[in-house]
Amino acid sequence: MLKTNEQVKTDVLLEEIADYVLHKEIKSLEAFQTARYVLLDTIGCGMLALSYPECTKLLGPIVPGTVVPNGSRVPGTSFELDPIQAAFNIGCIIRWLDYNDTWLAAEWGHPSDNLGGILATADYISRVRVAEGKEPLAVRDVLEMMIKAHEIQGVLALENSLNRVGLDHVMFVKIATTAVVTKMLGGTREEIINALSNAWIDTVSLRTYRHAPNTGSRKSWAAGDATSRGVQLAMMAVKGEMGYPTALSAPNWGFQDVLFNKKQVTLGRPLDSYVMEHVLFKVSYPAEFHAQTAAECAVKLHREVVNRLDDIASITITTHESAIRIIDKEGPLHNPADRDHCLQYITAIGLLKGTIVADHYENEVASDSRIDELRSKMKVVENKQYSEDYLNPKKRSIANAVQIHFKDGTQTEEVECEYPLGHRFRRDEAIPKVKEKFSTNIKTRFPLKQQKQIEAVCYNQEELESMSVNEFVQLFLI
Repeated sequence: MLKTNEQVKTDVLLEEIADYVLHKEIKSLEAFQTARYVLLDTIGCGMLALSYPECTKLLGPIVPGTVVPNGSRVPGTSFELDPIQAAFNIGCIIRWLDYNDTWLAAEWGHPSDNLGGILATADYISRVRVAEGKEPLAVRDVLEMMIKAHEIQGVLALENSLNRVGLDHVMFVKIATTAVVTKMLGGTREEIINALSNAWIDTVSLRTYRHAPNTGSRKSWAAGDATSRGVQLAMMAVKGEMGYPTALSAPNWGFQDVLFNKKQVTLGRPLDSYVMEHVLFKVSYPAEFHAQTAAECAVKLHREVVNRLDDIASITITTHESAIRIIDKEGPLHNPADRDHCLQYITAIGLLKGTIVADHYENEVASDSRIDELRSKMKVVENKQYSEDYLNPKKRSIANAVQIHFKDGTQTEEVECEYPLGHRFRRDEAIPKVKEKFSTNIKTRFPLKQQKQIEAVCYNQEELESMSVNEFVQLFLI
């Protein structure tokens, strides 16, 4: 055991992230354009989630009735909260329905979860500046921080699998939020490193709540918890709270030795704008992303099989290793969170309904006995090529195939989908659907006049980027 108390060099990873956040100029037009659609899509997901009481019961100030002067506003509500609690609120609604963007690699995650901390902090900073007679932040500043948060979380995920050691991907949300928010608050290089070191040695969530037999609603607020903690650590750092230079590498006591099987945490590629450019949109269905292509296959088969359900002998779902590890489930499903993370349930709904919406995970729909009858006939098998292509940086496919076998010996064609609609390879096809999804989601929260005001600004890249954060958030208040 190391007993010396001499000063040691700072972990290189902490320095690399801090230098990227402080000094990297994002020049990619594609990244900024994609970030705008991610911003709209993410807020739209939050507006839809506000229709669900199980989500809204968690929102608001910790002490009811608290209003913070120049506080952060929560879109779709009338709350004005401190930035930490606002980050939780925004992060919670963003993730509640499992419908925001996705990144798949050695680790999985949803980089837009960081918007909880970014938007809450940006609104707070801007309102304070305006109160002091200064210029607020612009939405372009938010987009830049989104690009950088996406990059930090996504590049960490390329080669560092938290799930293999039982830890949850929201750890990387906390890291990314901490880095960019400290920068937003005016943090120095040292202060960003201090904040990051505290984020790495912070408590890390177990994945328990994402897997049988414990799958539950915490998976819908875990990202809000992580992004809000990132804001808290950032605010502490800019007040002068110390850091820990070898938070990752310290023998016996560092993150790597204690929680990562003594493996080194590395960056899979230089930090730039790769992740935002390649991020996956959940365009079609609110379902765990590894099942998105299975859902597309099932919906295509709907018309052919919906009137022949009693004739079905078996159903083969061919998939990739990660899907089997995460969402291959047999037996009872106990709640909506359990159902939207079940490959068989999602496929069954697609076959029965010809579409998949959030309400299909609720108890009323789940009580349909035909769903479990179909699930009982399903066999999930791995295609090794699918698993290889999933990790191939030139492909990043998320392939599934579905085939129905009938009792008379006939069968449908094997319907295969290699890339979901939200994949970069299908971006041109997806963007109109992203806009349609956004418009549909905001209709659940705002009257027609306000919807049109929102769309007029949000569908214009130049106008949106130049708008102040205050004005942008104001568009989404009730």
